Amino acid sequence: MKKQIIGFVFLLISSLFFAQEKVTGKITYDTNQPLQGANIYWQNTQIGAVSDENGNFSIPFSSENTILVISYVGFKTVNLTITEPKFITQNLEFDTALDEVTLTKVRKSLQKNYMAPANIQTMTSKELLKAACCNLSESFETNPSIDVNFSDAVSGSRQIRMLGLTSPYILMTEENIPAIRGASQAYGLSFVPGTWVESIQITKGAGSVANGFESISGQINYEMIKPHNDIPFFLNAYGSTDSRFELNTHFNKKVTDKWATSLFLHGNARVAKNDMNDDGFLDNPIGKQINAINRWQYTDAEKGWVSFVNFRYMNDEKQTGQVAFEPNRDRGTTNNWGSEIKTEKLDISSKIGYVSPEIPWRSVGFQNAFNYHKQNSYFGLNEYDITQRSFYSNLVYNSILSNTLHKFATGLNFTYDQFSENVNQIDFSRIDNSVGAFFEYTYCNDDDLSYVLGGRVDYHNRLGVFVTPRAHLRYKPFEKTTFRISAGRGKRSANIFAENQQLFASSRQFQILDTQGRIYGLDAEIAWNYGFSFLQGFKVFGKEAEFSVDFYRTDFQDQVVVDVDNSPQQVLFYNLDGKSFANSLQVDLSYELAQHFNIRTAYKFYDVQTTYTIGQIERPLQAKHRFFTNIAYETHVKEKGQQWKFDFTYNWMGKQRLPRTQSNPEEFRLQEFANPFSVMNAQITKTFSKTFEIYVGAENLGNYQQKNPILGNNDPFGPYFDSSMVYAPVFGAMYYTGLRFKIE
Repeated sequence: MKKQIIGFVFLLISSLFFAQEKVTGKITYDTNQPLQGANIYWQNTQIGAVSDENGNFSIPFSSENTILVISYVGFKTVNLTITEPKFITQNLEFDTALDEVTLTKVRKSLQKNYMAPANIQTMTSKELLKAACCNLSESFETNPSIDVNFSDAVSGSRQIRMLGLTSPYILMTEENIPAIRGASQAYGLSFVPGTWVESIQITKGAGSVANGFESISGQINYEMIKPHNDIPFFLNAYGSTDSRFELNTHFNKKVTDKWATSLFLHGNARVAKNDMNDDGFLDNPIGKQINAINRWQYTDAEKGWVSFVNFRYMNDEKQTGQVAFEPNRDRGTTNNWGSEIKTEKLDISSKIGYVSPEIPWRSVGFQNAFNYHKQNSYFGLNEYDITQRSFYSNLVYNSILSNTLHKFATGLNFTYDQFSENVNQIDFSRIDNSVGAFFEYTYCNDDDLSYVLGGRVDYHNRLGVFVTPRAHLRYKPFEKTTFRISAGRGKRSANIFAENQQLFASSRQFQILDTQGRIYGLDAEIAWNYGFSFLQGFKVFGKEAEFSVDFYRTDFQDQVVVDVDNSPQQVLFYNLDGKSFANSLQVDLSYELAQHFNIRTAYKFYDVQTTYTIGQIERPLQAKHRFFTNIAYETHVKEKGQQWKFDFTYNWMGKQRLPRTQSNPEEFRLQEFANPFSVMNAQITKTFSKTFEIYVGAENLGNYQQKNPILGNNDPFGPYFDSSMVYAPVFGAMYYTGLRFKIE
């Protein structure tokens, strides 16, 4: 470890004193839209560069060259006099001498970043439209880096995993403000409608220290549609064969040249009871949701100010359980087993940013968010209520050291969480708060080497004072070749009941074995994550292709173990006493078979083990082997915007270890491993014009259904009832259709 630290320090000192001076900047057009492919070169020389997909460029500086030329076909050429290394922002104007300028660039719907030190990929709005994408939990079906699983057989909720670890170990942020955490961990993804999302950034491994200390396996940040970029009106209507109906509308208004506002409205309902496998239980809950957000954006590019203010309200109601269950008649009795989950949310957030017009590399950002989350629920005879009031504040300052090759970000953040939590009349209420300071240095040489060294110090009222170090390094020997390594530490408090609500829908008794810790009597979770990745772009028969491989290992120093193997009638929570780790290997290839015809395929291997009371074994409900393929084809866009789009996704999951049930009577026992299975999804979209399109699709085309997903379904109040052992679809094939209409 000492050698690694010395190596990083030597690398930092070397880059500070021996780095070549450069002119860096960003090329834009129209209303500050990034311009990719612009030519930047020193006049009368062969020294040049090309702007990347974000409009950024970097070119060596020499006092012998003073005229920098920036050009792009269809735009006016600009000559700038440069006498020193610095950062510049240049907005190109269309050349009005031409009759018409058509700027065309086909951007990938899933973009991998060759330049960033961290392993980041971006899902654009185009990728989100490849599936019905009714909410955020359903947005990752076409992404091989994220695994989507059903958490149980009654709630209909989906759980995502990254690097073999469940969502509590992933930092979920909304425009870089922590969002889905604590009380919202189980169902929060379903509270974000897909049509509200502009893009999703997925970071594998240790995230930035600027976003906090909780990230362990990675970060998922989703960006909402910006009022200044939104269209006046958008409508999306959806209906499916499982009686689910949704309606989304967006209204946008440019109030002044600096102010814009958007109103997003979402409503969904499932109105019919479905029991496709005849086990007496609903395959999906019935219920309804009302969701609204009002966003305001202020932008003054000349003075460098931009700000956002958001107001959101959401109300969600679910009912599930036996088909015959009627809440007014059966709640609190053993007549029929049922469950209701009622959630109410209120969120208010603001972001204020300032970028100095004279010194564009210097900026200040101030983020604040208040969240109110209230859930009242019961699962059979188990009652669970939780209310969380949270406040988050983050102040960030960005600047450079000597020149734009050496950047840094530093700041302070504060988090306050008040939990009122009741489990079967037992009060687990608490208050958590933390304050921290961070510093992150970035050496950014787009030509070959970039790295980020970051650290933060936090004080938490329950976790004490601790340090969080993280580092990312990217080496780019060739234009389309990128190597990355990363390492970092994460620490978090496990919300054992909120994160494991699926276990309430069983006859298991909850038991906490350790009582000396400060969170439910347990210690905090601490883990180190190490990773390596390789990304190679190339051409085959003149068509673009990308190959990547990455390997990550997460080692837990401390962990709250959720043990469902000791006894099928219990779930035990205790501190780790032994080893716990997750190894993740992913190999993927994407290739443009023909124009507008793309294939994306991936293989993933997981080795996830934990020490339980019975010894060190594989974690249950985790497939070791997974295979993924997505095929996308679209026709040429006709003059009036007419087009066909076809998407097909195939997922194969290998065998999974099931929780141990050997002590049950034979009729209530599960086999040791679940059989491998595959799931196929498809969608066809017909665009009639630039304003109107219709889509039809299907999920689980092969109609695969898990046999007996609910153990003891004939006696739900007996000792062997368990609906949490779900590893495959319960409903079977589902078909849907919808339309999208917009006014630009």
